[in-house]
Amino acid sequence: MRPIGLCTAVRRAVVIGNGVAGAENQCIGLVRALGLSHRLTIYRVTRPREGINKWLHWFPVSVHKKLDYVLKVICGILRFSSIKGFKATRVVALPGEEKGSPGNDGVSNILEADAKQIATMAHETFDKDGPLLVVASGWDTISTASSIKRLAPEKVFAVQIQHPRSQLNRFNLVITPSHDYYPLTPQGQAQIPWFLRRWITPREPPDRHVVLTLGALHQADSTALQLASCAWRDELAHLIKPLLVVNIGGPTSHCQYNVDLAKQLTTSLQKVLWSCGSIRISFSRRTPEKVSSIIVKEFSNHHKVHIWDWKGPNPHLGHLAWADAFVITADSVSMLSESCSTGKPVYVIGAERCTWKFADFHKSLQERGATRPFTGKEDISERWSYPSLNDTADAARRVVEALAEHGWTLQP
Repeated sequence: MRPIGLCTAVRRAVVIGNGVAGAENQCIGLVRALGLSHRLTIYRVTRPREGINKWLHWFPVSVHKKLDYVLKVICGILRFSSIKGFKATRVVALPGEEKGSPGNDGVSNILEADAKQIATMAHETFDKDGPLLVVASGWDTISTASSIKRLAPEKVFAVQIQHPRSQLNRFNLVITPSHDYYPLTPQGQAQIPWFLRRWITPREPPDRHVVLTLGALHQADSTALQLASCAWRDELAHLIKPLLVVNIGGPTSHCQYNVDLAKQLTTSLQKVLWSCGSIRISFSRRTPEKVSSIIVKEFSNHHKVHIWDWKGPNPHLGHLAWADAFVITADSVSMLSESCSTGKPVYVIGAERCTWKFADFHKSLQERGATRPFTGKEDISERWSYPSLNDTADAARRVVEALAEHGWTLQP
């Protein structure tokens, strides 16, 4: 008989990603907080993306791939190398792999996620390496992560980040922001036509194996910021204070804006320039060119302003470490969560344009005292305090507790 505890220590993790930086960043952030980044393997669920495929993303990934296969056969352009098999792709830039970031030791390849193969690996290596922690995030990963759990129920502990909408019992733990339950609130119910209410999820309040957060998980913990502070010292330490960092995302279905917000932001920044020592502006990959061009035209030659041009290392972590205050567009839950974890003043522009559960998210941040609307009337040298967001660390503690209830321990 095997001694008790020999194979109950979790010492390794698998992340199931979907190719979206925000989702994969949450998974890696949780694994880092658990101390398992040195034993991390990343797999990715990928969708066909070229041509007509952009119209097929509403289908489940498995159905989408079969449709893509059929279309290629019909069109006579079948490419055998992309249909079957387990293809390794060289990592170019994982979320958080920026100058000064802690990185992910031992991660050199991202593999196409195959539930059967991962479950088989969990079975075959259990006696040697113990249970396998599986962390996934995003709609496209739900089927793969739940299948791994179903195929290796006694060898795997599955954590799904972001609400899977149904059948939560497919996972050991679900970590999701509290605003995902907005449809169950009186305000949410009032916005849903009665004939659609049975189709809107979630339908039930969170049970005991659901961990609620305020914002998104991320990698910007104290260790990451200390490393980034050192790595970016030569470039950022000499800047005149206060340093205002402006992060600009892009419009979403529930937070829509256009050049009007860019003009509003430009006007407000002009009004607070007097109180700023320096301003650093960054755009995301989602920022429309017509938005960025307005801001670049206005500030590219201003002596106080530097605009990152996507050349060289991404300064994001350096900005988090060295900034005195932030201005962030309301569309990005990830950027807001990271900035609010620093305890520094965070101004938001465009929150009044957000609808549905994202309006509830902004309400929660304001009630916490973490954010204020950016109006152009601010003195950027003003400081205020609030309880910083510690969602990633809190979620990691809940994972450890859940593992203990399962009879397993964490061994970083």
